Amino acid sequence: MKRLYLALLTLSLIWGMSFLFIKLLVGDLGVWGVVFWRCIFGVGTLFILLFFQGNLRLLKNLPWIPLLLIAILNNALPWALIAVSEMSISSSLASVVNATTPIWTILIGFSLFSSKMKKTQWLGVGVGFFGILVLLDLNIVKLFNNSLMGVGTMLGATICYGFGAHLSRKHLKNVPITIISFSTLGLAGMVSGFFALIFQPEAFLGITSISTLFSLVGLGVFGSGIAYLLYYYMVKEGSAEFASLVTYIVPITAMLWGSLLLDEHISLSMLIGLVLIFSGVYLSSYQTKKQKLANKIVA
Repeated sequence: MKRLYLALLTLSLIWGMSFLFIKLLVGDLGVWGVVFWRCIFGVGTLFILLFFQGNLRLLKNLPWIPLLLIAILNNALPWALIAVSEMSISSSLASVVNATTPIWTILIGFSLFSSKMKKTQWLGVGVGFFGILVLLDLNIVKLFNNSLMGVGTMLGATICYGFGAHLSRKHLKNVPITIISFSTLGLAGMVSGFFALIFQPEAFLGITSISTLFSLVGLGVFGSGIAYLLYYYMVKEGSAEFASLVTYIVPITAMLWGSLLLDEHISLSMLIGLVLIFSGVYLSSYQTKKQKLANKIVA
């Protein structure tokens, strides 16, 4: 569990900054341009890793249909929806809405994948989401009145993530983490490249400044290549629900990055929200830990 929590914290730091990079890039590259270049930088990073590990041969005989579906649901479609969202709402608010991912993951698991959740896990989800609201001094009414288009597209992205997490655990259990990450990013790059070619061909020539390149390195190399290694590790070694809990912590790290890079003020409500959110993460993962120990005994 220590490794899982370390992966959770590291991923939250990386993805917290990703929201800022998307906000900076979408104006220059467009929606599909952001997704395409994010995939390209991410898949390039993983290709280098696989090459030096000598694991490119593992790309043979993969379940390509599940991989394509997961690439669409975990990469291409939600990333496009997030980019659309951040054209009308702030990166901070986008990260707040993103925190509903565990709720959708649980509901999808109950409805379609026969997952079971105990009362403590439901309580943890509720506590964590309440912490998000406290963190940004928001309430449900303000959240949905801010921008229907922006919030709606972000909710669409979280639903995609919920489906993708369960499909990954169901169909890709025997596929190495690096191969999952590389394959899904590559397939998502093809999908997003196709849409960019049709709707935004100028995106292929959109890298015209050092700041754009720097943002793509942060978003693609770290936010996609390295981050998805951590994400799929948590899905396989923990659970889909545990992996989705990263969205609780991302708004906190997004606020911290904003304070460090943009000199934004950290309020008392942010600190209270921090305590609530980590309490929610602990409660939500507690039963998962017990189940994992039980599974080991049975095995």
